[in-house]
Amino acid sequence: MNVRIRRATPDDVDFLLELVNHEDVEPFMSARRARERESLLAEIVRSEREPLQTGRFVIEAAEDEEWKPAGAMGFDVANQRSKIANLGGLATHPDFRGHRIADEAARQFQRHLLYDLGFHRLQLECYGFNDRAIRHAERSGFVREGVKRQAYLRHGEWVDGIMFGLLKDDLEVRESERS
Repeated sequence: MNVRIRRATPDDVDFLLELVNHEDVEPFMSARRARERESLLAEIVRSEREPLQTGRFVIEAAEDEEWKPAGAMGFDVANQRSKIANLGGLATHPDFRGHRIADEAARQFQRHLLYDLGFHRLQLECYGFNDRAIRHAERSGFVREGVKRQAYLRHGEWVDGIMFGLLKDDLEVRESERS
């Protein structure tokens, strides 16, 4: 399946609203993620206004010769001087799961952030119970760097945060091995 990513626009707010509140997506999203129309729209507007500081992206998949929204992902600058970006909000709509769309989108996103925007390090964290996200991070080249034990209260229970990192050097090695 062909996949592409693009920066979200205000026209995407309905799709993103439905996605982050979907019963098969919401339990795995950060409790801090925007889930209301106004908050999502504010994130999109800020992404357009400050493209080097933050980004909200839509993942699209080609279906019947037409591009359809299939997921979302984003980044925020964690440390400008050290060129570090925090990644988050990766979600694939359940209708598009099982095709490794998120894996290809993640590779495109990594190249965009590291090469086009000049970041040195990408980092992400997911809940310890989110096996799908952990497997995805490892498949897409992230290195597991640690565990924050019982760091978050989610759905009434204390859960671990699993931390991952990817350096520009890691991506260059992976791409040279593919050649």
